[in-house]
Amino acid sequence: MGFCSLSNLAMADRHGEDDSPYFAGWKAYDLNPYDLLYNPSGIIQMGLAENQVGTDLLEEWLEKHSDIPTWKGTLTSFKQTALYQDYHGLANFRKALANFMAEVRGRRVKIDPDMIVLTAGATAGNEILTFCIADPGEALLVPTPYYPGFDRDLRWRTGVEIIPVKCYSYNDFEITFPALEKAYQEGLNKKQSIKAILITNPSNPLGLTISPQTLTMILDFATEKSIHVISDEVYAGTVFSSHPFTSVLEIVQSSNNYDPETVHVVYSLSKDLGLPGFRIGAIYSSNPKIVTASRRMSSFSLISSQTQVLLKCLLSDSVFIAKYLATVKERLKRRNVEFKRGLKEMGIDSLQGNAGLFSWVNLRNLLVFDNLDGEMKLWRVILEEVGLNVSPGCSFHCEEPGWFRVCYGNMSEDEMNVALGRIKSFMSGGRAQEEVLLSTSKMDISIAQEEVLSTDISVAAATAAAACTELGLDASDLQPEPLAH
Repeated sequence: MGFCSLSNLAMADRHGEDDSPYFAGWKAYDLNPYDLLYNPSGIIQMGLAENQVGTDLLEEWLEKHSDIPTWKGTLTSFKQTALYQDYHGLANFRKALANFMAEVRGRRVKIDPDMIVLTAGATAGNEILTFCIADPGEALLVPTPYYPGFDRDLRWRTGVEIIPVKCYSYNDFEITFPALEKAYQEGLNKKQSIKAILITNPSNPLGLTISPQTLTMILDFATEKSIHVISDEVYAGTVFSSHPFTSVLEIVQSSNNYDPETVHVVYSLSKDLGLPGFRIGAIYSSNPKIVTASRRMSSFSLISSQTQVLLKCLLSDSVFIAKYLATVKERLKRRNVEFKRGLKEMGIDSLQGNAGLFSWVNLRNLLVFDNLDGEMKLWRVILEEVGLNVSPGCSFHCEEPGWFRVCYGNMSEDEMNVALGRIKSFMSGGRAQEEVLLSTSKMDISIAQEEVLSTDISVAAATAAAACTELGLDASDLQPEPLAH
């Protein structure tokens, strides 16, 4: 039977899942998940940026409005919901979403519902925008450290390349003009056409908002280079500090210095509302051509009408939304303070974040080797010996070894305290470096054993072949019969 080949896209090694510790940690957790009653020694999931601190509020709202899934009081009949909708989605849902986006941004921006493109999550939104802006072989500038999924979302199917804008801890990984210029010139030296800069604000994994001054600098840089700006703002509603979140739209809409048709925002309800399973994403752009093309492409990632009906009702409840956002921010702030206090008591530093569902933690002083290899060895010990799935900085393309993203928004306070207890035990009495050294020795021994075994097999095979030759036999006659399956 002949071999039926697959497409280059299907076989391309550009998805990023197979060789990333970010995804490997998830798989390890799935095989041995922590449960207080049934598996108390299992792995605690601290590699998933999920917002569960307000789930109880959503459940209470749904219980009070249990008639909505039956289309009562929704102004939308079952027939209207069940039939085909155009790519724009339901007009009343886009209006409710536009209002929510403006609310999250402090009512300092104007969001036109007609310029919103609905997508199945921010993943689809980022990919669609990349398709619209760049051709295969062209490139986007993306400041490091950046979300590991961008290697998939921006590159895999689009054929577009990512040029990292390298940022460092000396200034809390802030994006600078020299870093942008250096990355831009590196792209030009490789004969790459650079089409846009993509930023994440607030940052994942840093948990920091980008200041208005830095946003202005980025816009100035993009204007000078005649490239687009894409701002992924999926964590906009998680800012818990006293300093308000500044969207790139706020600066563009309050100035005549920038072309609004070159600035685009990606948003979703996955992080701010804690609804990743609903797959609600959006592209917001003032560029009619991008809006038209994005809507056509969104036919591959539509949101069900039933989901839109339900969330239109939720987002239109202004009293609930105000209470939800305020409560979640307060809970995230408290969670952040408690987690960092626990780390600080153990002598562990972390970035002073003001947003997000995680902390950017510095474990560099625990590295046996101050390099990527040392970071990966420490990560394996934390995963396999301590029982915590945290995400190493290398998966975020961080230039400095020893940084880890640790999530705390996807669990209860009790589970977070269990995790802190494990870390404390790991850190006590110098056990941390001892375990890393022991693990390193085990790995080295295992590798050495494999090499010896491979050598022994090769020597035995060569000896057997020589004996066959001496006896005038065919060496293939000594091959064992295949085992039955």
